[in-house]
Amino acid sequence: MPNLDKALEVISSVLNPGFYKDVSVQAGGAKVVFNLLLDNPQDTKQKQEIIKDIETKLKQAGFSELDVYTTQRPPEAAAGHRPIGGTANRGTITPKSPVPGIKHIIAINSGKGGVGKTTCAVNLAIALSQLGKKVGLLDADITGPNVHLMLGSTDKPYVTDDKKVMSLEAHGIKLISMGSLMEEDKPTIWRGPMLDGVIKQFLREVEWGELDYLVVDLPPGTSDAQLTLCQNVPLSGTVIITTPQDVALMDARKGLMMFQKMQVPILGLIENMSFFDCPHCHNRSEIFSHGGGEKAAQNLDLEFLGAIPIELKVRSGGDEGRPLTATEPNHPVAKAFYDIAQKIDLKVKDLAQV
Repeated sequence: MPNLDKALEVISSVLNPGFYKDVSVQAGGAKVVFNLLLDNPQDTKQKQEIIKDIETKLKQAGFSELDVYTTQRPPEAAAGHRPIGGTANRGTITPKSPVPGIKHIIAINSGKGGVGKTTCAVNLAIALSQLGKKVGLLDADITGPNVHLMLGSTDKPYVTDDKKVMSLEAHGIKLISMGSLMEEDKPTIWRGPMLDGVIKQFLREVEWGELDYLVVDLPPGTSDAQLTLCQNVPLSGTVIITTPQDVALMDARKGLMMFQKMQVPILGLIENMSFFDCPHCHNRSEIFSHGGGEKAAQNLDLEFLGAIPIELKVRSGGDEGRPLTATEPNHPVAKAFYDIAQKIDLKVKDLAQV
């Protein structure tokens, strides 16, 4: 069965460690992704020859797909010094050093889009703040940022004299989002290395101040943003968001397995859009089924953090930049987010004592 060790062996037969880093194996062990370091990344002929050679050998070793991105090789590596990350090149490029001033970083993830992950991230961040915590929210969905919209933030961050980007603030929490930096409706059409760089900047070059929690809203899936976060900072844990139907649960399991492989604690699973209580007839409708998240948590030996129903005020609050947890803290759905936030806080504290 193809694996990371085999991929490294194949790549090492073509390149010495000074010419690559960030190697990973994805998609059930079939796809190899790595960063090819070149003295001149614009040298198309050299790049094509190297990729063709590696691709041929990887296919012979049982891999079916190769995804390569190229960056400038560091001067110290070109001069014969030890390359960034040493010679193992297993994806850990820099030590997982904490972000100064931030006690805990937790990731909000989902296996697929459309399950309300950002809505949950925003309301959970505010709920943690309402519990007396100092909270920041980092929008790591660089190509599809929505955090600034859901928080009603229209300000633009500014850069200090010491080159720090000042975080914004809304509803009692600090935030940074690509949507606050880009022109409205302008698409962010970037490849992996650029996304990787922005997330690192958001972590290290934003003035967050002192925080108990930095909540990171990840894009759906298991790709560059997730790897960048896991490889660069110590995570206190991740929360998996799903809806009850089978297709969402299947993708949620994939996300869970990725974080487990990256040795990130799983804080628990939330079933969003769990049911709908009609305000007119007062009957409950289980539009996307119901209880699948709780059953999945039991089967996977995870904590089931709670169920969030479909609620018009949650949707309208997100569209208007007025999250329900901030505007109606006594609403039953807001209380559900508070209960989940308390569970997350307790779980993080318990893990920190292990």
